[in-house]
Amino acid sequence: MKPYLPLTILLLTAVSCNNNSKQADAYGNFEAREIIVSAQGNGQIMQLDIEEGRSLKTGDVAGVIDTSTLHLNKKQLAAQYAATQAQFAILKAQAEVQEQQITNLNKDLARVGNMMKDGAATQKQLDDVQGAIDMAKKQIKAIESQKSALREQLQAVNAQIAQIDNSISKCVITSPQNGTVLVKYAEAGEVTTLGRPIFKIGDVNEMKLKAYVSETQLAGIQLGQKVTVSFDVDKGEMSNTEGEIIWISDKAEFTPKIIQTREERVNLVYAVKILVHNDGSIKIGMPGEVKFN
Repeated sequence: MKPYLPLTILLLTAVSCNNNSKQADAYGNFEAREIIVSAQGNGQIMQLDIEEGRSLKTGDVAGVIDTSTLHLNKKQLAAQYAATQAQFAILKAQAEVQEQQITNLNKDLARVGNMMKDGAATQKQLDDVQGAIDMAKKQIKAIESQKSALREQLQAVNAQIAQIDNSISKCVITSPQNGTVLVKYAEAGEVTTLGRPIFKIGDVNEMKLKAYVSETQLAGIQLGQKVTVSFDVDKGEMSNTEGEIIWISDKAEFTPKIIQTREERVNLVYAVKILVHNDGSIKIGMPGEVKFN
């Protein structure tokens, strides 16, 4: 048996090296870009056409919050705007009357001036006409001041109407991104308040594997690097796909309890995120492995 002993040792060494070559360089869990969509208005949820697992695109309408009170407030402001416009029209007409009166008085002023040259009019008559002109000008200034105040009121009403329109638009619940509804927090018919979560959506088409590497591994990786990502499939088999390093932490942290790195003696590790295109096989929270190419 002695002649075969070196061959046996050689085979065991080969098997051991082969197992080490298959060992992953880093471990972690998959995560997705998740957004919690919250209500931006108060009122009853009139419509909520979503279910967990439904795919939505950016801008898709998911639901509607009651806007009847907002519409009533808008009608009231519209009536106020119309009334203010009517007052503005009255003041404009009054100003036009005063301007016409000034035109007529200027003619009288010229006529009286000519009469004074002939001794047919007195200085008092001339002063009276000039005084009437000055009074009409002052009235026009007062009217312009009132018109200016009304313009400010119209601008304020317009701003309030725009604010209500904005609030009405926010009562339409839309999807902020392409993704899949992960959790539904509310139902149609319920009364919601500003900031209350309605649903959670996640982009599961592109997943991120958040893994951890040691300081010695850090020097061998870089942003944009292509790597091999593995994850469990049926019957304990592993599926491989390509990934890309998109983020490397610049700060070390203690090894998370759920992570087992190849070098267990390392206490401090660096987090990295690897972008992976998902065909539906990868789920949020699923463990994954990465091999640096």
